Amino acid sequence: MKSILCALLLAALASPTLWAQAADIPNATTPKPGASTEEQRGRQLMDEMVAALGGDAWLNRKDMRFHGRLASFFQGKPNGMVIEFDAWHQFADATHPEAQRIGFLTDKSMLFPGKKIDVVQIWTGGNGFEVTYKGKTALPKDQVEDFYRRQAHSIEEVVRTWLKAPGVMVLYDGTSMVERRMADKVTILSANNDAVTIDLDTTTHLPLRRTFEWRNVTFKDHDQDIEEYADYHTIQGLPTAFNITRYHNGDMASQRFLSKVEYNTGLPAELFNQEKLIKRKK
Repeated sequence: MKSILCALLLAALASPTLWAQAADIPNATTPKPGASTEEQRGRQLMDEMVAALGGDAWLNRKDMRFHGRLASFFQGKPNGMVIEFDAWHQFADATHPEAQRIGFLTDKSMLFPGKKIDVVQIWTGGNGFEVTYKGKTALPKDQVEDFYRRQAHSIEEVVRTWLKAPGVMVLYDGTSMVERRMADKVTILSANNDAVTIDLDTTTHLPLRRTFEWRNVTFKDHDQDIEEYADYHTIQGLPTAFNITRYHNGDMASQRFLSKVEYNTGLPAELFNQEKLIKRKK
C-alpha cells in the first residue's frame, strides 16, 4: 500500500500548475509590436502567460489547499487505482522554503461512515517522508529525485528562477496542437543546457502543456516528462488547473482531478513539520 501511494503521489502532485477554460477568463493581452526575434517573441509570450494566470496575484501566492482524486496508469492503461486526497502547498518566499503535504483518505468503516487520513506525506527541504501511526519513514531515493526533478522544471519554477538566471535563452518555437487547441511553443534553455518547453493557448496565453527531458543514468538515454493542463476554473481571481494529466516517455502515467481549491489560507509552518505530526499520531 505504501509503495502504491508513493507512486501515485509522484505521478501527479509535484506541480500545482494552472490552466483554465477560455469561457472562465478574459483573453490575455494582444501581441506587442516589436517582438521581431525568436528571443523577443518568447519572452513576450512568457509575460503574457503570467498576466493570463493572474499577474502579481499569481506571482505572490502564499499557499494553496486542494482536494481531489488521483488515478494512475500502467503502460498507458488505467490500473483501477483511484485515491482521494487532501493536499497543502506552501510556495517559497524570503521567509520559508517550498513545501507540500498530502494526506491520503480512506473510509473509516462500515459502522462509522466518513473519511480518515491514515497516511501523510511531507515534502520539504529536498526530502520526502511518509508518516503513519507507526512513525516516520524516508521515501525511496528514486521517488524523491523524481518529485524534486519535476518541481525544478515546473512552470512556477521557470517563472520564479529560470527566467531571471544569467545566460538563459527564451525561444519561440512556432505553433503546435495540444488536445485540438492551437498553441504557441516556447522553449526556455538554461546556461547548462537544461530545457523546459511550454505550449500556450494562442487565444488565452494559458499553459496547455509543459515538457522536459533528462538523462537516464541507468540506461544511458533520455526520459521525457509531460504535463497537460485542462478544465480551467477561476478561483479567487486565479485560473486554476482542475485536471492535470502526466505522461512519461509518451505513456499516460496519471491524472489528477481537483474538486476544491483555496489560496492564501495562512497555513501554519508546523503543518509541514513531520516530528509534530508523529506526536499527534501516537
